[in-house]
Amino acid sequence: MHYKSERIASSRLGEGYLKILHPSGLTVFVYPKKLTTAYALFATKYGSLERTFGTVGEPLVTVPDGVAHFLEHKLFEEEDGSDVFAKFAALGASANAYTSNEMTAYLFSATENVEESLEILLSFVTHPHFTKENVAKEQGSIAQEIGMYDDRPSTRLYYALLEGLYVKHNVRVNIAGTVQTISEITPELLYRCYRTFYHPGNMALAVSGDITAEQVMAVVDRMIPVETLPALTQREYPTEGKEVAKEYTTLHMEVAGPLFGYAMKDLSEQGDPKDRLRHAILASMMLNAYFSPSAPFYNQLFNDGLVGSTVDASFESMNSCAYLMITGESDTPDVVYERIEELFASIEDHLPTEEDFTRLQKAMYADAVRVLDSTEDIASEIIHADFHGYDLWTPLEVLSSVSYSEFKDFVVGYFKDKTGVKATILPITDHIKGESV
Repeated sequence: MHYKSERIASSRLGEGYLKILHPSGLTVFVYPKKLTTAYALFATKYGSLERTFGTVGEPLVTVPDGVAHFLEHKLFEEEDGSDVFAKFAALGASANAYTSNEMTAYLFSATENVEESLEILLSFVTHPHFTKENVAKEQGSIAQEIGMYDDRPSTRLYYALLEGLYVKHNVRVNIAGTVQTISEITPELLYRCYRTFYHPGNMALAVSGDITAEQVMAVVDRMIPVETLPALTQREYPTEGKEVAKEYTTLHMEVAGPLFGYAMKDLSEQGDPKDRLRHAILASMMLNAYFSPSAPFYNQLFNDGLVGSTVDASFESMNSCAYLMITGESDTPDVVYERIEELFASIEDHLPTEEDFTRLQKAMYADAVRVLDSTEDIASEIIHADFHGYDLWTPLEVLSSVSYSEFKDFVVGYFKDKTGVKATILPITDHIKGESV
């Protein structure tokens, strides 16, 4: 079979991979790498944010929260009752899956029998089997999983911040949904979502390891039928403004000490994927400049006894929303919030030096290059890049091209007209035990 393919290489690093378009519409990436483990990721551009959608020319439909995650669970159930995980284990492979805001991914890692494992991966993902009985059974299992998430302080803090930031956007809802929303899921609904999003033209496969493109494509040819491509999918996301839903949230949970969270919604519009990536890289550099273990601002907070040994600061950029988030442990959360907001209000007086910037840029570049030491990281980053409109090497190119002047201008202008939201988790004291958190 003839394929349209291209090699995507980095002249700087001397490595590259193949991008192959299968006649079915499936995009296949093969990154030959002689490491001990091979890794494959089979993913669809379908995550928890896809709540309102349809095909071009048809009315849009709105589905309950949690369907994408529910569907991920159900695809592991074979019609003949066989255990997919046992099939992988028999080949010495380890399988898993996950659902994020923007995609659902199925994967395996193996040191041998890679082609046979790949066949199993492509087989179970492309053969759904939903019944009233197995859906009802899964509703009970996922309800327990949701309860587990509700008992996890880090998860509660994360969603408290998102619920405070966003008024309408579905990113504020737990990826697994709620007990109420998953109770509305039916086999018919799962099949509709599957047909909409699980077609080869909306999916990609990335394989990295000691394997050739010919070997991978031989399996793809056997397992992925060449059919008429479905109509394009329409996706609708609520429009968000500068206003936030709630500026301060306090929860009480079984924690050893208080947890703090601070977040800002980013409404910057970059239509071009590379512009959006550049914005995200600049934002990540900014957060590292102030909240990494070597940052003067973080060390001042630590030396003053205001924060614990680590503070997590990250910038999340999706196709339909973006935000920054800062979390950690502190006995005095309100003092930390005050210090953070004082920093942001006077950021122009606390800019890193050019030497600090250069050191930070080199450290981030080194971290990005370390991806190539792991077949798992390679495959995951290839899919992430493709689903966001660029290739594996683009972040390295963008990061190395950022100038000190550009970075300073970005930092100085970033916090204007933005509202921060706060979420605090306090330990349950004796007088409030038994009350709702």
